[in-house]
Amino acid sequence: MPHADALHTALKRTFGYDSFRPLQHEIILDAMAGRDVFALLPTGGGKSLCFQLPALIREGLTIVVSPLIALMKDQVDALQASGVAATFLNSTLDGVDARDRFRGLHRGEFKLLYLAPERLMLPNFLETLKSWNVTQIAIDEAHCVSEWGHDFRPEYRQLAELRDHFPGVPVMALTATATQRVREDIIGHLRLDEPRFYVASFNRPNLTYRVIPKAKPFDQTLAFIKSRPGESGIVYCSSRKAAESVAERLESHGIHAKPYHAGLTPKERAKNQELFLRDKIRVMCATIAFGMGINKPNVRFVLHYDLPKNIEGYYQETGRAGRDGLPSECILLFSAGDVVKQTSFIEEKSDRDEQRMARDQLQQMVHFAECSACRRAELLRYFGEDFGDENCAGCDNCLSPRETFDGTIAAQKFLSCIYRIKQKSGFNFGMNHTTEVLTGAETDNIRKWRHNEVSAYGIGTEMKRTEWQSIGRELVRLGFLRQSTEKFATVELTHEGLAALKDRRRITLTKPVAAADKKPKVRRGEIECDEALFDRLRAVRRRLADERNVPAYIVFSDVPLREMARIYPTNLMEFGQIAGVGQQKLKDFSEPFIEEIRNYLKDHPRQRFD
Repeated sequence: MPHADALHTALKRTFGYDSFRPLQHEIILDAMAGRDVFALLPTGGGKSLCFQLPALIREGLTIVVSPLIALMKDQVDALQASGVAATFLNSTLDGVDARDRFRGLHRGEFKLLYLAPERLMLPNFLETLKSWNVTQIAIDEAHCVSEWGHDFRPEYRQLAELRDHFPGVPVMALTATATQRVREDIIGHLRLDEPRFYVASFNRPNLTYRVIPKAKPFDQTLAFIKSRPGESGIVYCSSRKAAESVAERLESHGIHAKPYHAGLTPKERAKNQELFLRDKIRVMCATIAFGMGINKPNVRFVLHYDLPKNIEGYYQETGRAGRDGLPSECILLFSAGDVVKQTSFIEEKSDRDEQRMARDQLQQMVHFAECSACRRAELLRYFGEDFGDENCAGCDNCLSPRETFDGTIAAQKFLSCIYRIKQKSGFNFGMNHTTEVLTGAETDNIRKWRHNEVSAYGIGTEMKRTEWQSIGRELVRLGFLRQSTEKFATVELTHEGLAALKDRRRITLTKPVAAADKKPKVRRGEIECDEALFDRLRAVRRRLADERNVPAYIVFSDVPLREMARIYPTNLMEFGQIAGVGQQKLKDFSEPFIEEIRNYLKDHPRQRFD
């Protein structure tokens, strides 16, 4: 078991950090002690270091299971840039390159080996692996093992057999997002042996969450991106056609953008991803259904052009913003039309249980989009975490609280309509039918059930049907109504709703979200710096990355670059104090950056920052 000082020394020497992030130190100590570990750390929470640092210190080889072949090269490039002996084996390698790596593995030259699960579980490969002194197995994206997760992959199920082949080797399962049910699935299917269990906060304090009423979505998207010059981001669309269209239209307006979806060839996807990672394009337009596996720390915004299917997917997708810890924005364009579209997709599913679960998840997503409470608190509550603070200062509802109004009359009309419909027919109907009765619509169903004869028929003509639906959904959130998740999703009065109707209780409702699209004034965690110098340092970074044929962040993320543009290091000692500058990067990259800073200071005064 290494001394604590040895871990901190390795952390600083290799990765350039003075301290661990929350839970990293405890997880690493358990890994070094040979225990199985389950670690749920949010995106940007430093999961990789939990198995990388032990791999550097202990003898033998650490196997890292990753589902994304496209990410392996970047992860290995990043480790090699920090002086770590790491490699990967996958289908992208030619025969010569693969044989070279096999020879290196046989000679014990590597500390980490990245593999896809299907490659790892080949019978002949498992036998070869036994001769390479495997001393740790890390399973990244472990939620892929669960059918209840948002990204189930059948090949992950085979990983359970690792216990039979490597009975004494400690296993670490890592994920950034998993509900309680998924966590239990992971531990059971991977046969973790009395694992140490670590769950960090799901809170991403550097992310700002906003929901904007969807009006002219492309115009809104274009205006948002134009207001953030130089920043890169991801636009999520619900269909391949939309991803293609948005990318083409952004290009026609001078914003470099490319699509990313399952309909492209693997070569096209890889090319577009490479352009994005290397800052050659600013915006990636991706389908919600297709996982990108983007490990780009300086994604400054994620914009959902269409409504995500569930909270878990939304959390993971927004989690691709701000992985470097700097302020980043998450925008959701929301309209009732998207809810109708998603509902029609759900009704095409043949499995009744799948339909029920999908409706339940959609209701939760709509609740998040329409709620007037703190969005951060709503997100965390989904994952079983209590945020605690009343105001997060990092979402639209907290930065600009929505207006409320006395909605007693409107609520009474809605509740009364549901009561009268059931009184007439003996059972409940859905939200759409209720709003049609309220607004005096003349439909076949209304005539069939003679709901044009109930006293509530036509008492709500002062509002549009969409406005009544919004009120109905808020009454569900407030607990006055209950909505089923069956194919014909009916709404019924709860005990609370019946009491409110009979007692004419005062009910406060929330006005719809205003269609403002201004950049929030609050940017918590921003590293103030000399922006002109920062831009010049980014150019140096891009040149160095292109020379090495790697993404820009492999050289340095935005955090150390902003620190350089803040403290102006002009010698090796000062440069070595920057967070994220380990010994290898100090040796390889310090000279061009120091030279750029010195040249800049010849013509520009140092700025002071508090």
